[in-house]
This record gives sequence, structure tokens and C-alpha cells, in this order.
Amino acid sequence: MDFKRTDHRIYAENESGKLMAEILFPEDGPNTVCFTHTFVDDSLRGQGVAGQLIETAAQILTAQGKKARATCSYAARWLEDHPELKA
Repeated sequence: MDFKRTDHRIYAENESGKLMAEILFPEDGPNTVCFTHTFVDDSLRGQGVAGQLIETAAQILTAQGKKARATCSYAARWLEDHPELKA
């Protein structure tokens, strides 16, 4: 899946521009972000798209030397398995 990126958002749209997947991670302090929202359209569920979103975000954060916390339940569970990124 081809994701688009902005400073604190990674997302994918279909050909019609409908949002199909998204993760938001705004700044939460010096060198820290907070995963606040993860969304995957029902038509894509079970295909690992949420994992791809958070892995892409993790690569960006690691390259920037940032850590993360989460208010999103999916991201919070993911961070438990990836303590190297956890703030």
C-alpha cells in the first residue's frame, strides 16, 4: 500500500480520495510524539495495514531520534512489544 506522509500523519486514500487508512502522531514534548489515532477501513481489516502504518511511523521516529507514547489502544499494545520506541 502506498502511504502519503505529512509531519504527524501517515495515510492512504483510494482512487476516489476516500480515506482508507491513517495514523496520527502529534508532538507530545521534546523528542516525543503521541500516537493518538489509528484507522483502517473495514475493507482492509485483517490485511496488516495498521501494522504497516505504525511500522512506517516507527521508522520515521527512529530516524529522527524520537520516542512515542500512545493514547490509541492499538498503538499502546504495539509499543508494549517495541520498548525501544517507548517514551
